[in-house]
Amino acid sequence: MATEHQDGALVLFSGGQDSTTCLAWALDRFPRVETVGFDYGQRHRVELDCRAKLREEFGRVNPDWANRLGDDHTISLEALGEISDTALTQDIEIEMANIGLPNTFVPGRNLIFLTFAAALACRRGLKHIVGGMCETDFSGYPDCRDDTIKALQVALNLGMEKRFVLETPLMWIDKAATWQLAESLGGSLLVDVIIEDTHTCYLGERGQRHDWGFGCGVCPACELRAKGYSKFIAEETGITRISNG
Repeated sequence: MATEHQDGALVLFSGGQDSTTCLAWALDRFPRVETVGFDYGQRHRVELDCRAKLREEFGRVNPDWANRLGDDHTISLEALGEISDTALTQDIEIEMANIGLPNTFVPGRNLIFLTFAAALACRRGLKHIVGGMCETDFSGYPDCRDDTIKALQVALNLGMEKRFVLETPLMWIDKAATWQLAESLGGSLLVDVIIEDTHTCYLGERGQRHDWGFGCGVCPACELRAKGYSKFIAEETGITRISNG
C-alpha cells in the first residue's frame, strides 16, 4: 500500500481544455499530483493522444509544476463504450435525445470515472480527486451537477472507508472564466498551450485550427469553447496578459 499523501491529488485528465485547467489548478495547490485518463472507446479518442505532450508542456509553463507532477495512469473502460449508444461512442449525428438531453450524454460516465479514480487514489494514497465537472456552462449532463458529485463523495467515502475530497474547481464558472483561470494560473503561456495542444471537439477533428484551438467548430463542445474564448478576449481588451517570463 502506498504511503498516504494527505495533500496529494489525482486529476481526471482527458487531454481537453477543462481537465488541463484543472491540472494546473491542482499543481498550484498540492505538492504531489498524479493524473488518470480513461479510454472508453470515445469517438474523440485523439484527446488521449494529447495528454503526454501536455504533461511535458506543464514543466515549461512552470518548473515547480514539473517537480510536483507524478505518475500518469490510463484505465481501459471499453465496456462503457460497448453499452453506450451515444454520439460520443458511435458514429451518429449529434442531436437532442428523447430524454431531453443531447445524445452526447454517456449515462454513468462520470460516476464510473470517479469510482475508478477513487479506487486508484486509494491504492496511491491520494486524498484529493480533481475533476472538470461544471453546471454553469454545460450541456445539462446530470452527472456534472454539484449535487451528484457531493452525493458520490459520500458514497465513495463510506464504501472505501476513506475521506476523499472530490474537487471541482470549474463547477460554478463559465467557459470565459475557465480561460481566465488558466491565465491566472499559468499566464499567456498556459493559454497558448491550451489553444495548441488540448483537444475538446466531440468529433475528434484536429485538421482546422481556430483562434481558440483545434476542432470542427460546430459541435456543442466547440461552440462552448469558442463562445467562452470570444468572451474572454473581449473582457481582456485593454488588459496586458500575465506573462510567466
